[in-house]
Amino acid sequence: MTITQLKYVLAVAEAKNFTKAAEKVFVTQPTLSMQVQKLEDELDVKIFNRSKKPIELTAVGVQIIEQAKNIVNESDRISDIVDQQKGFIGGEFNIGIISTVMPTLLPMFLKAFVNRYPKVNLKIEEMTTDVMIERIKKGQLDAGIAATPLEDEFIVEKPVYYEPFVAYIPQNHRLSNLKEIKESDLIPDEILLLEDGHCFKDNILNLCKTVNSEANDRKFFLESGSFETLMRLSDEGLGMTLLPYLHSLDLPEKKTSNIVQFSKPYPAREISIIHHKNQLKIQLVEALQKLILAVVKGAIQFQNVKIISPQKA
Repeated sequence: MTITQLKYVLAVAEAKNFTKAAEKVFVTQPTLSMQVQKLEDELDVKIFNRSKKPIELTAVGVQIIEQAKNIVNESDRISDIVDQQKGFIGGEFNIGIISTVMPTLLPMFLKAFVNRYPKVNLKIEEMTTDVMIERIKKGQLDAGIAATPLEDEFIVEKPVYYEPFVAYIPQNHRLSNLKEIKESDLIPDEILLLEDGHCFKDNILNLCKTVNSEANDRKFFLESGSFETLMRLSDEGLGMTLLPYLHSLDLPEKKTSNIVQFSKPYPAREISIIHHKNQLKIQLVEALQKLILAVVKGAIQFQNVKIISPQKA
């Protein structure tokens, strides 16, 4: 049994197809099939049910795959141990970022990070917090950037900044003449929200849960995956919405005039770099944390904030 064979069976289990799995691990399909067959012969079991389309794991195959993941992940950590000992900042580094942070934060630090750490092979994916946590626990992600606290015993959270919420209030709205608003000014039923899967939606719902909802004449229910859509709907007189502070900085002047800040303490979300408690690429995590702290420092200078949880109520 070899680590290479275990990597091959993991590729087949994920792709559910020998040809696609071979492409993923950069070998020919006959080579991959032969190595998988050799492993099955050695173990004297069938890992895959090849008669199914797509290929399925056998009952024992499910258990073997779970153990193979652990073995491959732990074998990869050997090079991480050596890199950490040498203080080497390089190699592969896979990061997940939530969608409400990606478009504003990534342009602020990516170019500087790539220039400062040219030996790092950085792979960035946009994903939800739930997927991020799952993939970190499986060893498929080295770190993530997400709203915290998450209250997960296996996840370490390293806060990098606190981002206040701001209100987008169009003209002729009942709150449009206010220079700042309070949480008690909000009517939850008139706030346009992001769709499920966005932790920012849960931030807003937690912000509003102590506010009494009032009856209104709203005749529709809508959730969107885009702040831009929510602002356009607000402009049409269909309600108001809330935005993360950084998202409000690059708005055109016409829309900037509709931004209203909250009174102190500013309701805000905590944005952190998260990683598994057994992560060994700490030098890479710390390099990323240090750089983000430096670039965000000039953009967000709010001190008196109240952190709103992203956890579902």
